[in-house]
Amino acid sequence: MNKLTAPLAALAIFASLPAHAAQQLDPAKSEIRFVAKQMNVPSEGRFRKFSANVNFDPARLAQSSVTVDIDIASIDLGSADNEAELKKKSWFNSAGFPGARFSASSFKAKGGNQYEVSGKLSIKGISRDITAPFTVQQNGGQMTVSGSVPLKRLAFNVGEGEWADTETVADEVLVKFRLNLVNTSTAAKK
Repeated sequence: MNKLTAPLAALAIFASLPAHAAQQLDPAKSEIRFVAKQMNVPSEGRFRKFSANVNFDPARLAQSSVTVDIDIASIDLGSADNEAELKKKSWFNSAGFPGARFSASSFKAKGGNQYEVSGKLSIKGISRDITAPFTVQQNGGQMTVSGSVPLKRLAFNVGEGEWADTETVADEVLVKFRLNLVNTSTAAKK
């Protein structure tokens, strides 16, 4: 190869590699839900407002990252009284801590379309390391990421004082998520 064709060949090889594309969240097809037990009776809720900044490429996990921000005041339990209670200082303290955040850049392939993400979850100013398994389903320019992870609410001081009693409200809360993502390059073409 002469001096001119070597750089052109390298450029052609680089251009043929798949681009590491960011994904845009489709909020209408996405959800963050949770199941908690009060007096051993499951109660399900969700957060109506959240955003996500996702750069996920199964072929380039080391360059992938995710940040999910949740608006705590958007909690939805189907009961205005219960929602008002959970926004109080002894629970989520949404006035003092209006948002929760999960941020990660550590991904592992578990085989097939199964993965694992490890990062920091921050609630009420407390950050904890968590690892969540998830499944990826791709359909053209769309990707659905779904999974669930058990969390200990008391590790984030959610339910202080009399509400720290785990006989009344269980410590473990199961968080379920489904993020419907569209590649930004696909979304730009529409």
